[in-house]
Amino acid sequence: AEVEPEWMTQFAVMGSVYANARYGIERPRVGLLSIGEEPGKGDTLRKPAYELFTNAKNLNFIGNVEGRDIMTDKVDVVVTDGFTGNVALKTGEGTAKLISGLLRESLMKTPFSMLGALFARGSLKRLQTKIDPRRVNGGVFLGLNQTVVKSHGSADETGVAAALNLAYRLGQSGFSEKLAARVASAAAIAQDTILDGPNTNSD
Repeated sequence: AEVEPEWMTQFAVMGSVYANARYGIERPRVGLLSIGEEPGKGDTLRKPAYELFTNAKNLNFIGNVEGRDIMTDKVDVVVTDGFTGNVALKTGEGTAKLISGLLRESLMKTPFSMLGALFARGSLKRLQTKIDPRRVNGGVFLGLNQTVVKSHGSADETGVAAALNLAYRLGQSGFSEKLAARVASAAAIAQDTILDGPNTNSD
């Protein structure tokens, strides 16, 4: 919940390596979650983290992003602290449930809307499959010596299969070794930046 700017750099590297290993994104775009896109925006955590991200040679850092950007294709990896990240995730979950409930209520409100829902059943089914959380089940514990994937406690066979498939794919890709090497490199760069100060060379 409470982290240091240097840790944020490690989070960014781990998220970038994970996006590459799981989704095949060659150079994942990394954004720092803040209250505005401008470099000067943020608090005592994000301002120094911004400097570290900028100086990290192994990051495709695109700058600050806002909460509204999380669900868009503007960014591949969003980095923040655990406290803010948890709030953002739970807000997203609540919004999804609200929209789902309102949609169901609207479709069942009148005979005409129910008829429309019947005609749209195929499309609604495809949408349901696409956003089915069971098919992306499995939280990866980044930063451990080996690949660890935790399945949700209430997952059914579809969810467990998704988590097992993810663990297998990450294991086959050498994910743990790649992650360890990249994090060590990022930590060294961050330490040099702290000792020497940010690079202000106009060249």
